[in-house]
Amino acid sequence: MDRVKGKVALITGAGTGVGRACMTLFAREGAKVVGVSRTQSNLDETLAEVKAAGGDGVVVAADLSTSAGAEKAVAAALAAYGRIDILVNCAGVGYSWLEKSPGSMGPVDDTTPEKWAEVMAINLDSLFHMCRLTIPQMKTQGGGAIVNVTSISGIQGLPVAHTYTAAKGGAINLTRSIAITYCDDNIRCNCIAPGFIATPMVASVLGMFDDPQTAERLTPMKRPGTPEEMAYACLYLGSDESTYCQGTVLVVDGGTTARQ
Repeated sequence: MDRVKGKVALITGAGTGVGRACMTLFAREGAKVVGVSRTQSNLDETLAEVKAAGGDGVVVAADLSTSAGAEKAVAAALAAYGRIDILVNCAGVGYSWLEKSPGSMGPVDDTTPEKWAEVMAINLDSLFHMCRLTIPQMKTQGGGAIVNVTSISGIQGLPVAHTYTAAKGGAINLTRSIAITYCDDNIRCNCIAPGFIATPMVASVLGMFDDPQTAERLTPMKRPGTPEEMAYACLYLGSDESTYCQGTVLVVDGGTTARQ
């Protein structure tokens, strides 16, 4: 308990999945949490979970693919608590985005410039916007921790979802670049690289684990990870337990990449 007691954590993608799990876990561990997502109803559910866990938090609906949305999120955090000690960038879309945006998760020769820009804006530009606005605040405070949720798809290729893999690869290298740039400001920047995680983002493909042979091929643990398992990894990198981690890519994938 109290692993981030007294800290303020700004968590994006807080409406569902890993972001929601981070909100609840960080609140249980003593942080004041600010959750950001595009959908107010999802945020309301997340905040109810935070309150039920005895936590202190607020939520704000904003589109982080735009600079204006990120400005709204950061302003809300500062208005509520006056500082930002931890930034967890969970916002993004995955393969299920196909349902809302056909053509967004295909190979490069089947992706329009508009779909490329759309996914990049959500999965990479949002991270840039949030870091650009939060780092000056952390400098003023004397430090902070940034945790970016990326993907093993940013390390290895996929036969589809080329925009997604490019965005996640960019997020990993941006993490490393921020890390080596802001060391002297006492700002740490690290990321986790999840594998298959049981979230709405990949709900449409999780049925693959129902077949034992396919499940074994996907990961040695033969199951998807949980949002809570990812949240614990984010908690470690956001807390003072990881003060010698800088530019770290923490792979949390049940062994998927270990045998490649």
